[in-house]
Amino acid sequence: MATVVASEMTDPGGPGSSAAAARRTPRRARSMYPGWFYLPAAVIYAVLFLVPTVASFYYSLTRWTLFESEFIGLDNFVQFFSEPSLLTGLRNTVVYAVVTSGLKVVLGFALGLLLTSQIVARGYLRSVVFFPVLVSTIGVGLTFQALLDPTTGLVNTALGTVGVDGPGWLTDPRLALLSVALVDVWKGVGLATVIYIAGFVSIPAEFREAARVDGAGPLSMVRHIMLPLARPATVTVVLLSLIGGLRSFDLVWAMTRGGPGFTSDVIASVIYKQYQAGFYGLSTAGNVVLFLLVTVIVLPLSVALNRKEVEL
Repeated sequence: MATVVASEMTDPGGPGSSAAAARRTPRRARSMYPGWFYLPAAVIYAVLFLVPTVASFYYSLTRWTLFESEFIGLDNFVQFFSEPSLLTGLRNTVVYAVVTSGLKVVLGFALGLLLTSQIVARGYLRSVVFFPVLVSTIGVGLTFQALLDPTTGLVNTALGTVGVDGPGWLTDPRLALLSVALVDVWKGVGLATVIYIAGFVSIPAEFREAARVDGAGPLSMVRHIMLPLARPATVTVVLLSLIGGLRSFDLVWAMTRGGPGFTSDVIASVIYKQYQAGFYGLSTAGNVVLFLLVTVIVLPLSVALNRKEVEL
């Protein structure tokens, strides 16, 4: 009997072997963690995201205060879209998101190439490029508000020393939104650069060596090797920058508060102004509009970008 048991335990295909046990064990039971391990994360996700989202959709259909609410259907949405500042805010939001995301992709790609090449003080320069990402957005906004002041700002003062009459960066309706967008790019390009650096470092050296053997120059190397193989990094930068641009508020509010007039208003600042005025249901409807806008733009774009394959 002992001999039989020992043979079963040592036999790779016997009933006592681990292979046999694995065949008898259902696939779901072999999961690394029990199902209830996921329960805390699910509860946190539901409390912090699902419940507020559902509540926002409900309260966007009501006229509410802290103590009571009245169901009014789609009246908030009708009123929100009849606001004269909404179309301006919607246009500015799209322009702001496209400009900031486009510049972050281009500059992040260029800086990523530079900071993965053999240059002096490469580590220090990487820290310098990434440092603005760590600075408070409100602090950056207030600092550049002072620097871009048309009369006392350092930028126009420096331009005046060389005989150039500096414009009203934040007071000219034609320049206010673009000025804020450029500050946003300055602050956020460091993150795009780090993502591109990670993408470039992950490219196998064999591809570049093969391209050099075939006589590829620097431009051909960038066009046919670095750019296609860094596609995942590009997709990440585009999506993150676009989402951030569509949801932008803090930098715009710190620098211009949507002015002059409504020329630099974005949807988030229009919503905030409705909150300030006490129209809570109306501003909640604006939040739902912003949520749907981000979803409608980013979700199909994400699917389209991730569907394409890299072609060398």
